[in-house]
Amino acid sequence: MPAKRSAKSSKPKVKRASKEEIEAIKQLLLEHYPDSVTELHYRNLYELLVAVMLSAQCTDKRVNIITPALFERYPDVASLARADVEEVKRYIQTCSFFNNKAKNLVAMARMVMERYGGEIPLDEKELVKLPGVGQKTAHVVMIEYAGANLMAVDTHVFRVAHRLGLSDAMTAKGTEEDLVRAFRTDLHRLHQAMVLFGRYICKAIKPECDRCFLTQYCKSKENFKAR
Repeated sequence: MPAKRSAKSSKPKVKRASKEEIEAIKQLLLEHYPDSVTELHYRNLYELLVAVMLSAQCTDKRVNIITPALFERYPDVASLARADVEEVKRYIQTCSFFNNKAKNLVAMARMVMERYGGEIPLDEKELVKLPGVGQKTAHVVMIEYAGANLMAVDTHVFRVAHRLGLSDAMTAKGTEEDLVRAFRTDLHRLHQAMVLFGRYICKAIKPECDRCFLTQYCKSKENFKAR
C-alpha cells in the first residue's frame, strides 16, 4: 500500500522568480503606478490612522463611507479619547468587527493623549504599542504618511507576491520578509502598486489576465486558462 502524501507535499510548489524577473517586475510596477497612494480618504495623520485601523478585513470603499460622519463627530485625537465606546460603535456599525474596532479606537486615542501628549507617534516601535495597531497597520501608516521604505502585506499583496513567484511563505510576515529582500528599495511605492494591481487586475477570482502587464512573469497563469 503506497504511503500517504502529506498535505504539504501534495501542494505544487510555485517556482520562485529569478533576480532578473524580480527587477523586471519591480520596474513594471513602478512604471504603471508611478504615484500610487492609498485609496483611503484622510486629511491628517489622525484620520489616516483611524481609517487604516478600520480597514482591517474591510474594504477601503466601505471605510470611506463611514469616516466622514465619524470624523465630523470626532475631529481629533482628544475628542475621540473622550468618546463613549457605544456611540463610536453606532458610527462604524457597518464595518466588520465594529465592536472591537470601536473599543480599540477609543483606547488608542486615550493612550495617545496620556502617553504621547496628544501627538500620534510616527515610529513603528511606538505605533505598535497602541491598542488595535499591529505591524501591518503601523507600516501602512508610515508608508503612506512618511514614505517610509517599508512593506506591508494585505490580502492583495500576499496574492500577487505568490502568483508572481516573489514569495512562497505561508504567512504575511514571511511574505513581507521575502518582498523586502527581493525589492530592497522603493518599498513604499511598490506596496501600494501591488495593492492596486491585486485589487483591480490580479483579482482573487477571475483575474483580468487579458490586461495584465506582468503576464510573462506570472507563475500561476496556467490556473486561469479557459475560465
